[in-house]
Amino acid sequence: MRLPPFYPVPFVLPLTDDIQFGYNTSDDIPASKVLKDGYGQCNTKSTLLMALLRAVGIPNRIHGFTIDKALQKGAITGIWYRLSPQNILHSWVEVYIENEWYFLEGVIIDKTYLNALQEQNPECKTTFCGYGIYTDKFENPEMEWNFSHTFIQEKGIHQDFGVFDNPDTFYSKHQQKMGILKNILFKKYIRHLMNNNVNTIRNKQY
Repeated sequence: MRLPPFYPVPFVLPLTDDIQFGYNTSDDIPASKVLKDGYGQCNTKSTLLMALLRAVGIPNRIHGFTIDKALQKGAITGIWYRLSPQNILHSWVEVYIENEWYFLEGVIIDKTYLNALQEQNPECKTTFCGYGIYTDKFENPEMEWNFSHTFIQEKGIHQDFGVFDNPDTFYSKHQQKMGILKNILFKKYIRHLMNNNVNTIRNKQY
């Protein structure tokens, strides 16, 4: 019997919008910390989504990649952008529904933030790269799950690490290569600048 079209959307849509796009202290924080923060990026939102889906018995896995830092330009600016790694650790969740694996990358960006960027760039209908987004369907990106893949950053993928059963296994093999000093700067300073940039865009009225 075919599942109703909202399954498992009750978990995907609130995660997309109620957990806004933003930068946590690190990629490998637990799902409970992401929930407490109330915001997340590709890797941390993936951890939370996996926990929610597994809590209701929906099989899932994490798919790891790197993405080009160009898609972060605007969220991170100036010297901090120049000092950031060229390739950034990235992941999305894949869910197993009716004998098919579906990719749920579209949960990364909340709609309020996306709508603000669309209003700020009304001339752009296709390829958009920056501010945490890299898609060739900027006017109408594939973010709604309806027995289909969802994407918002996939055009920036550089290296494919394959699939993993859980985030712990993924992060035991792959970490963001920033070095001790850059890692401390990111946690204590840079990510707050990035979140301020994101929130300024999200809250701007046009």
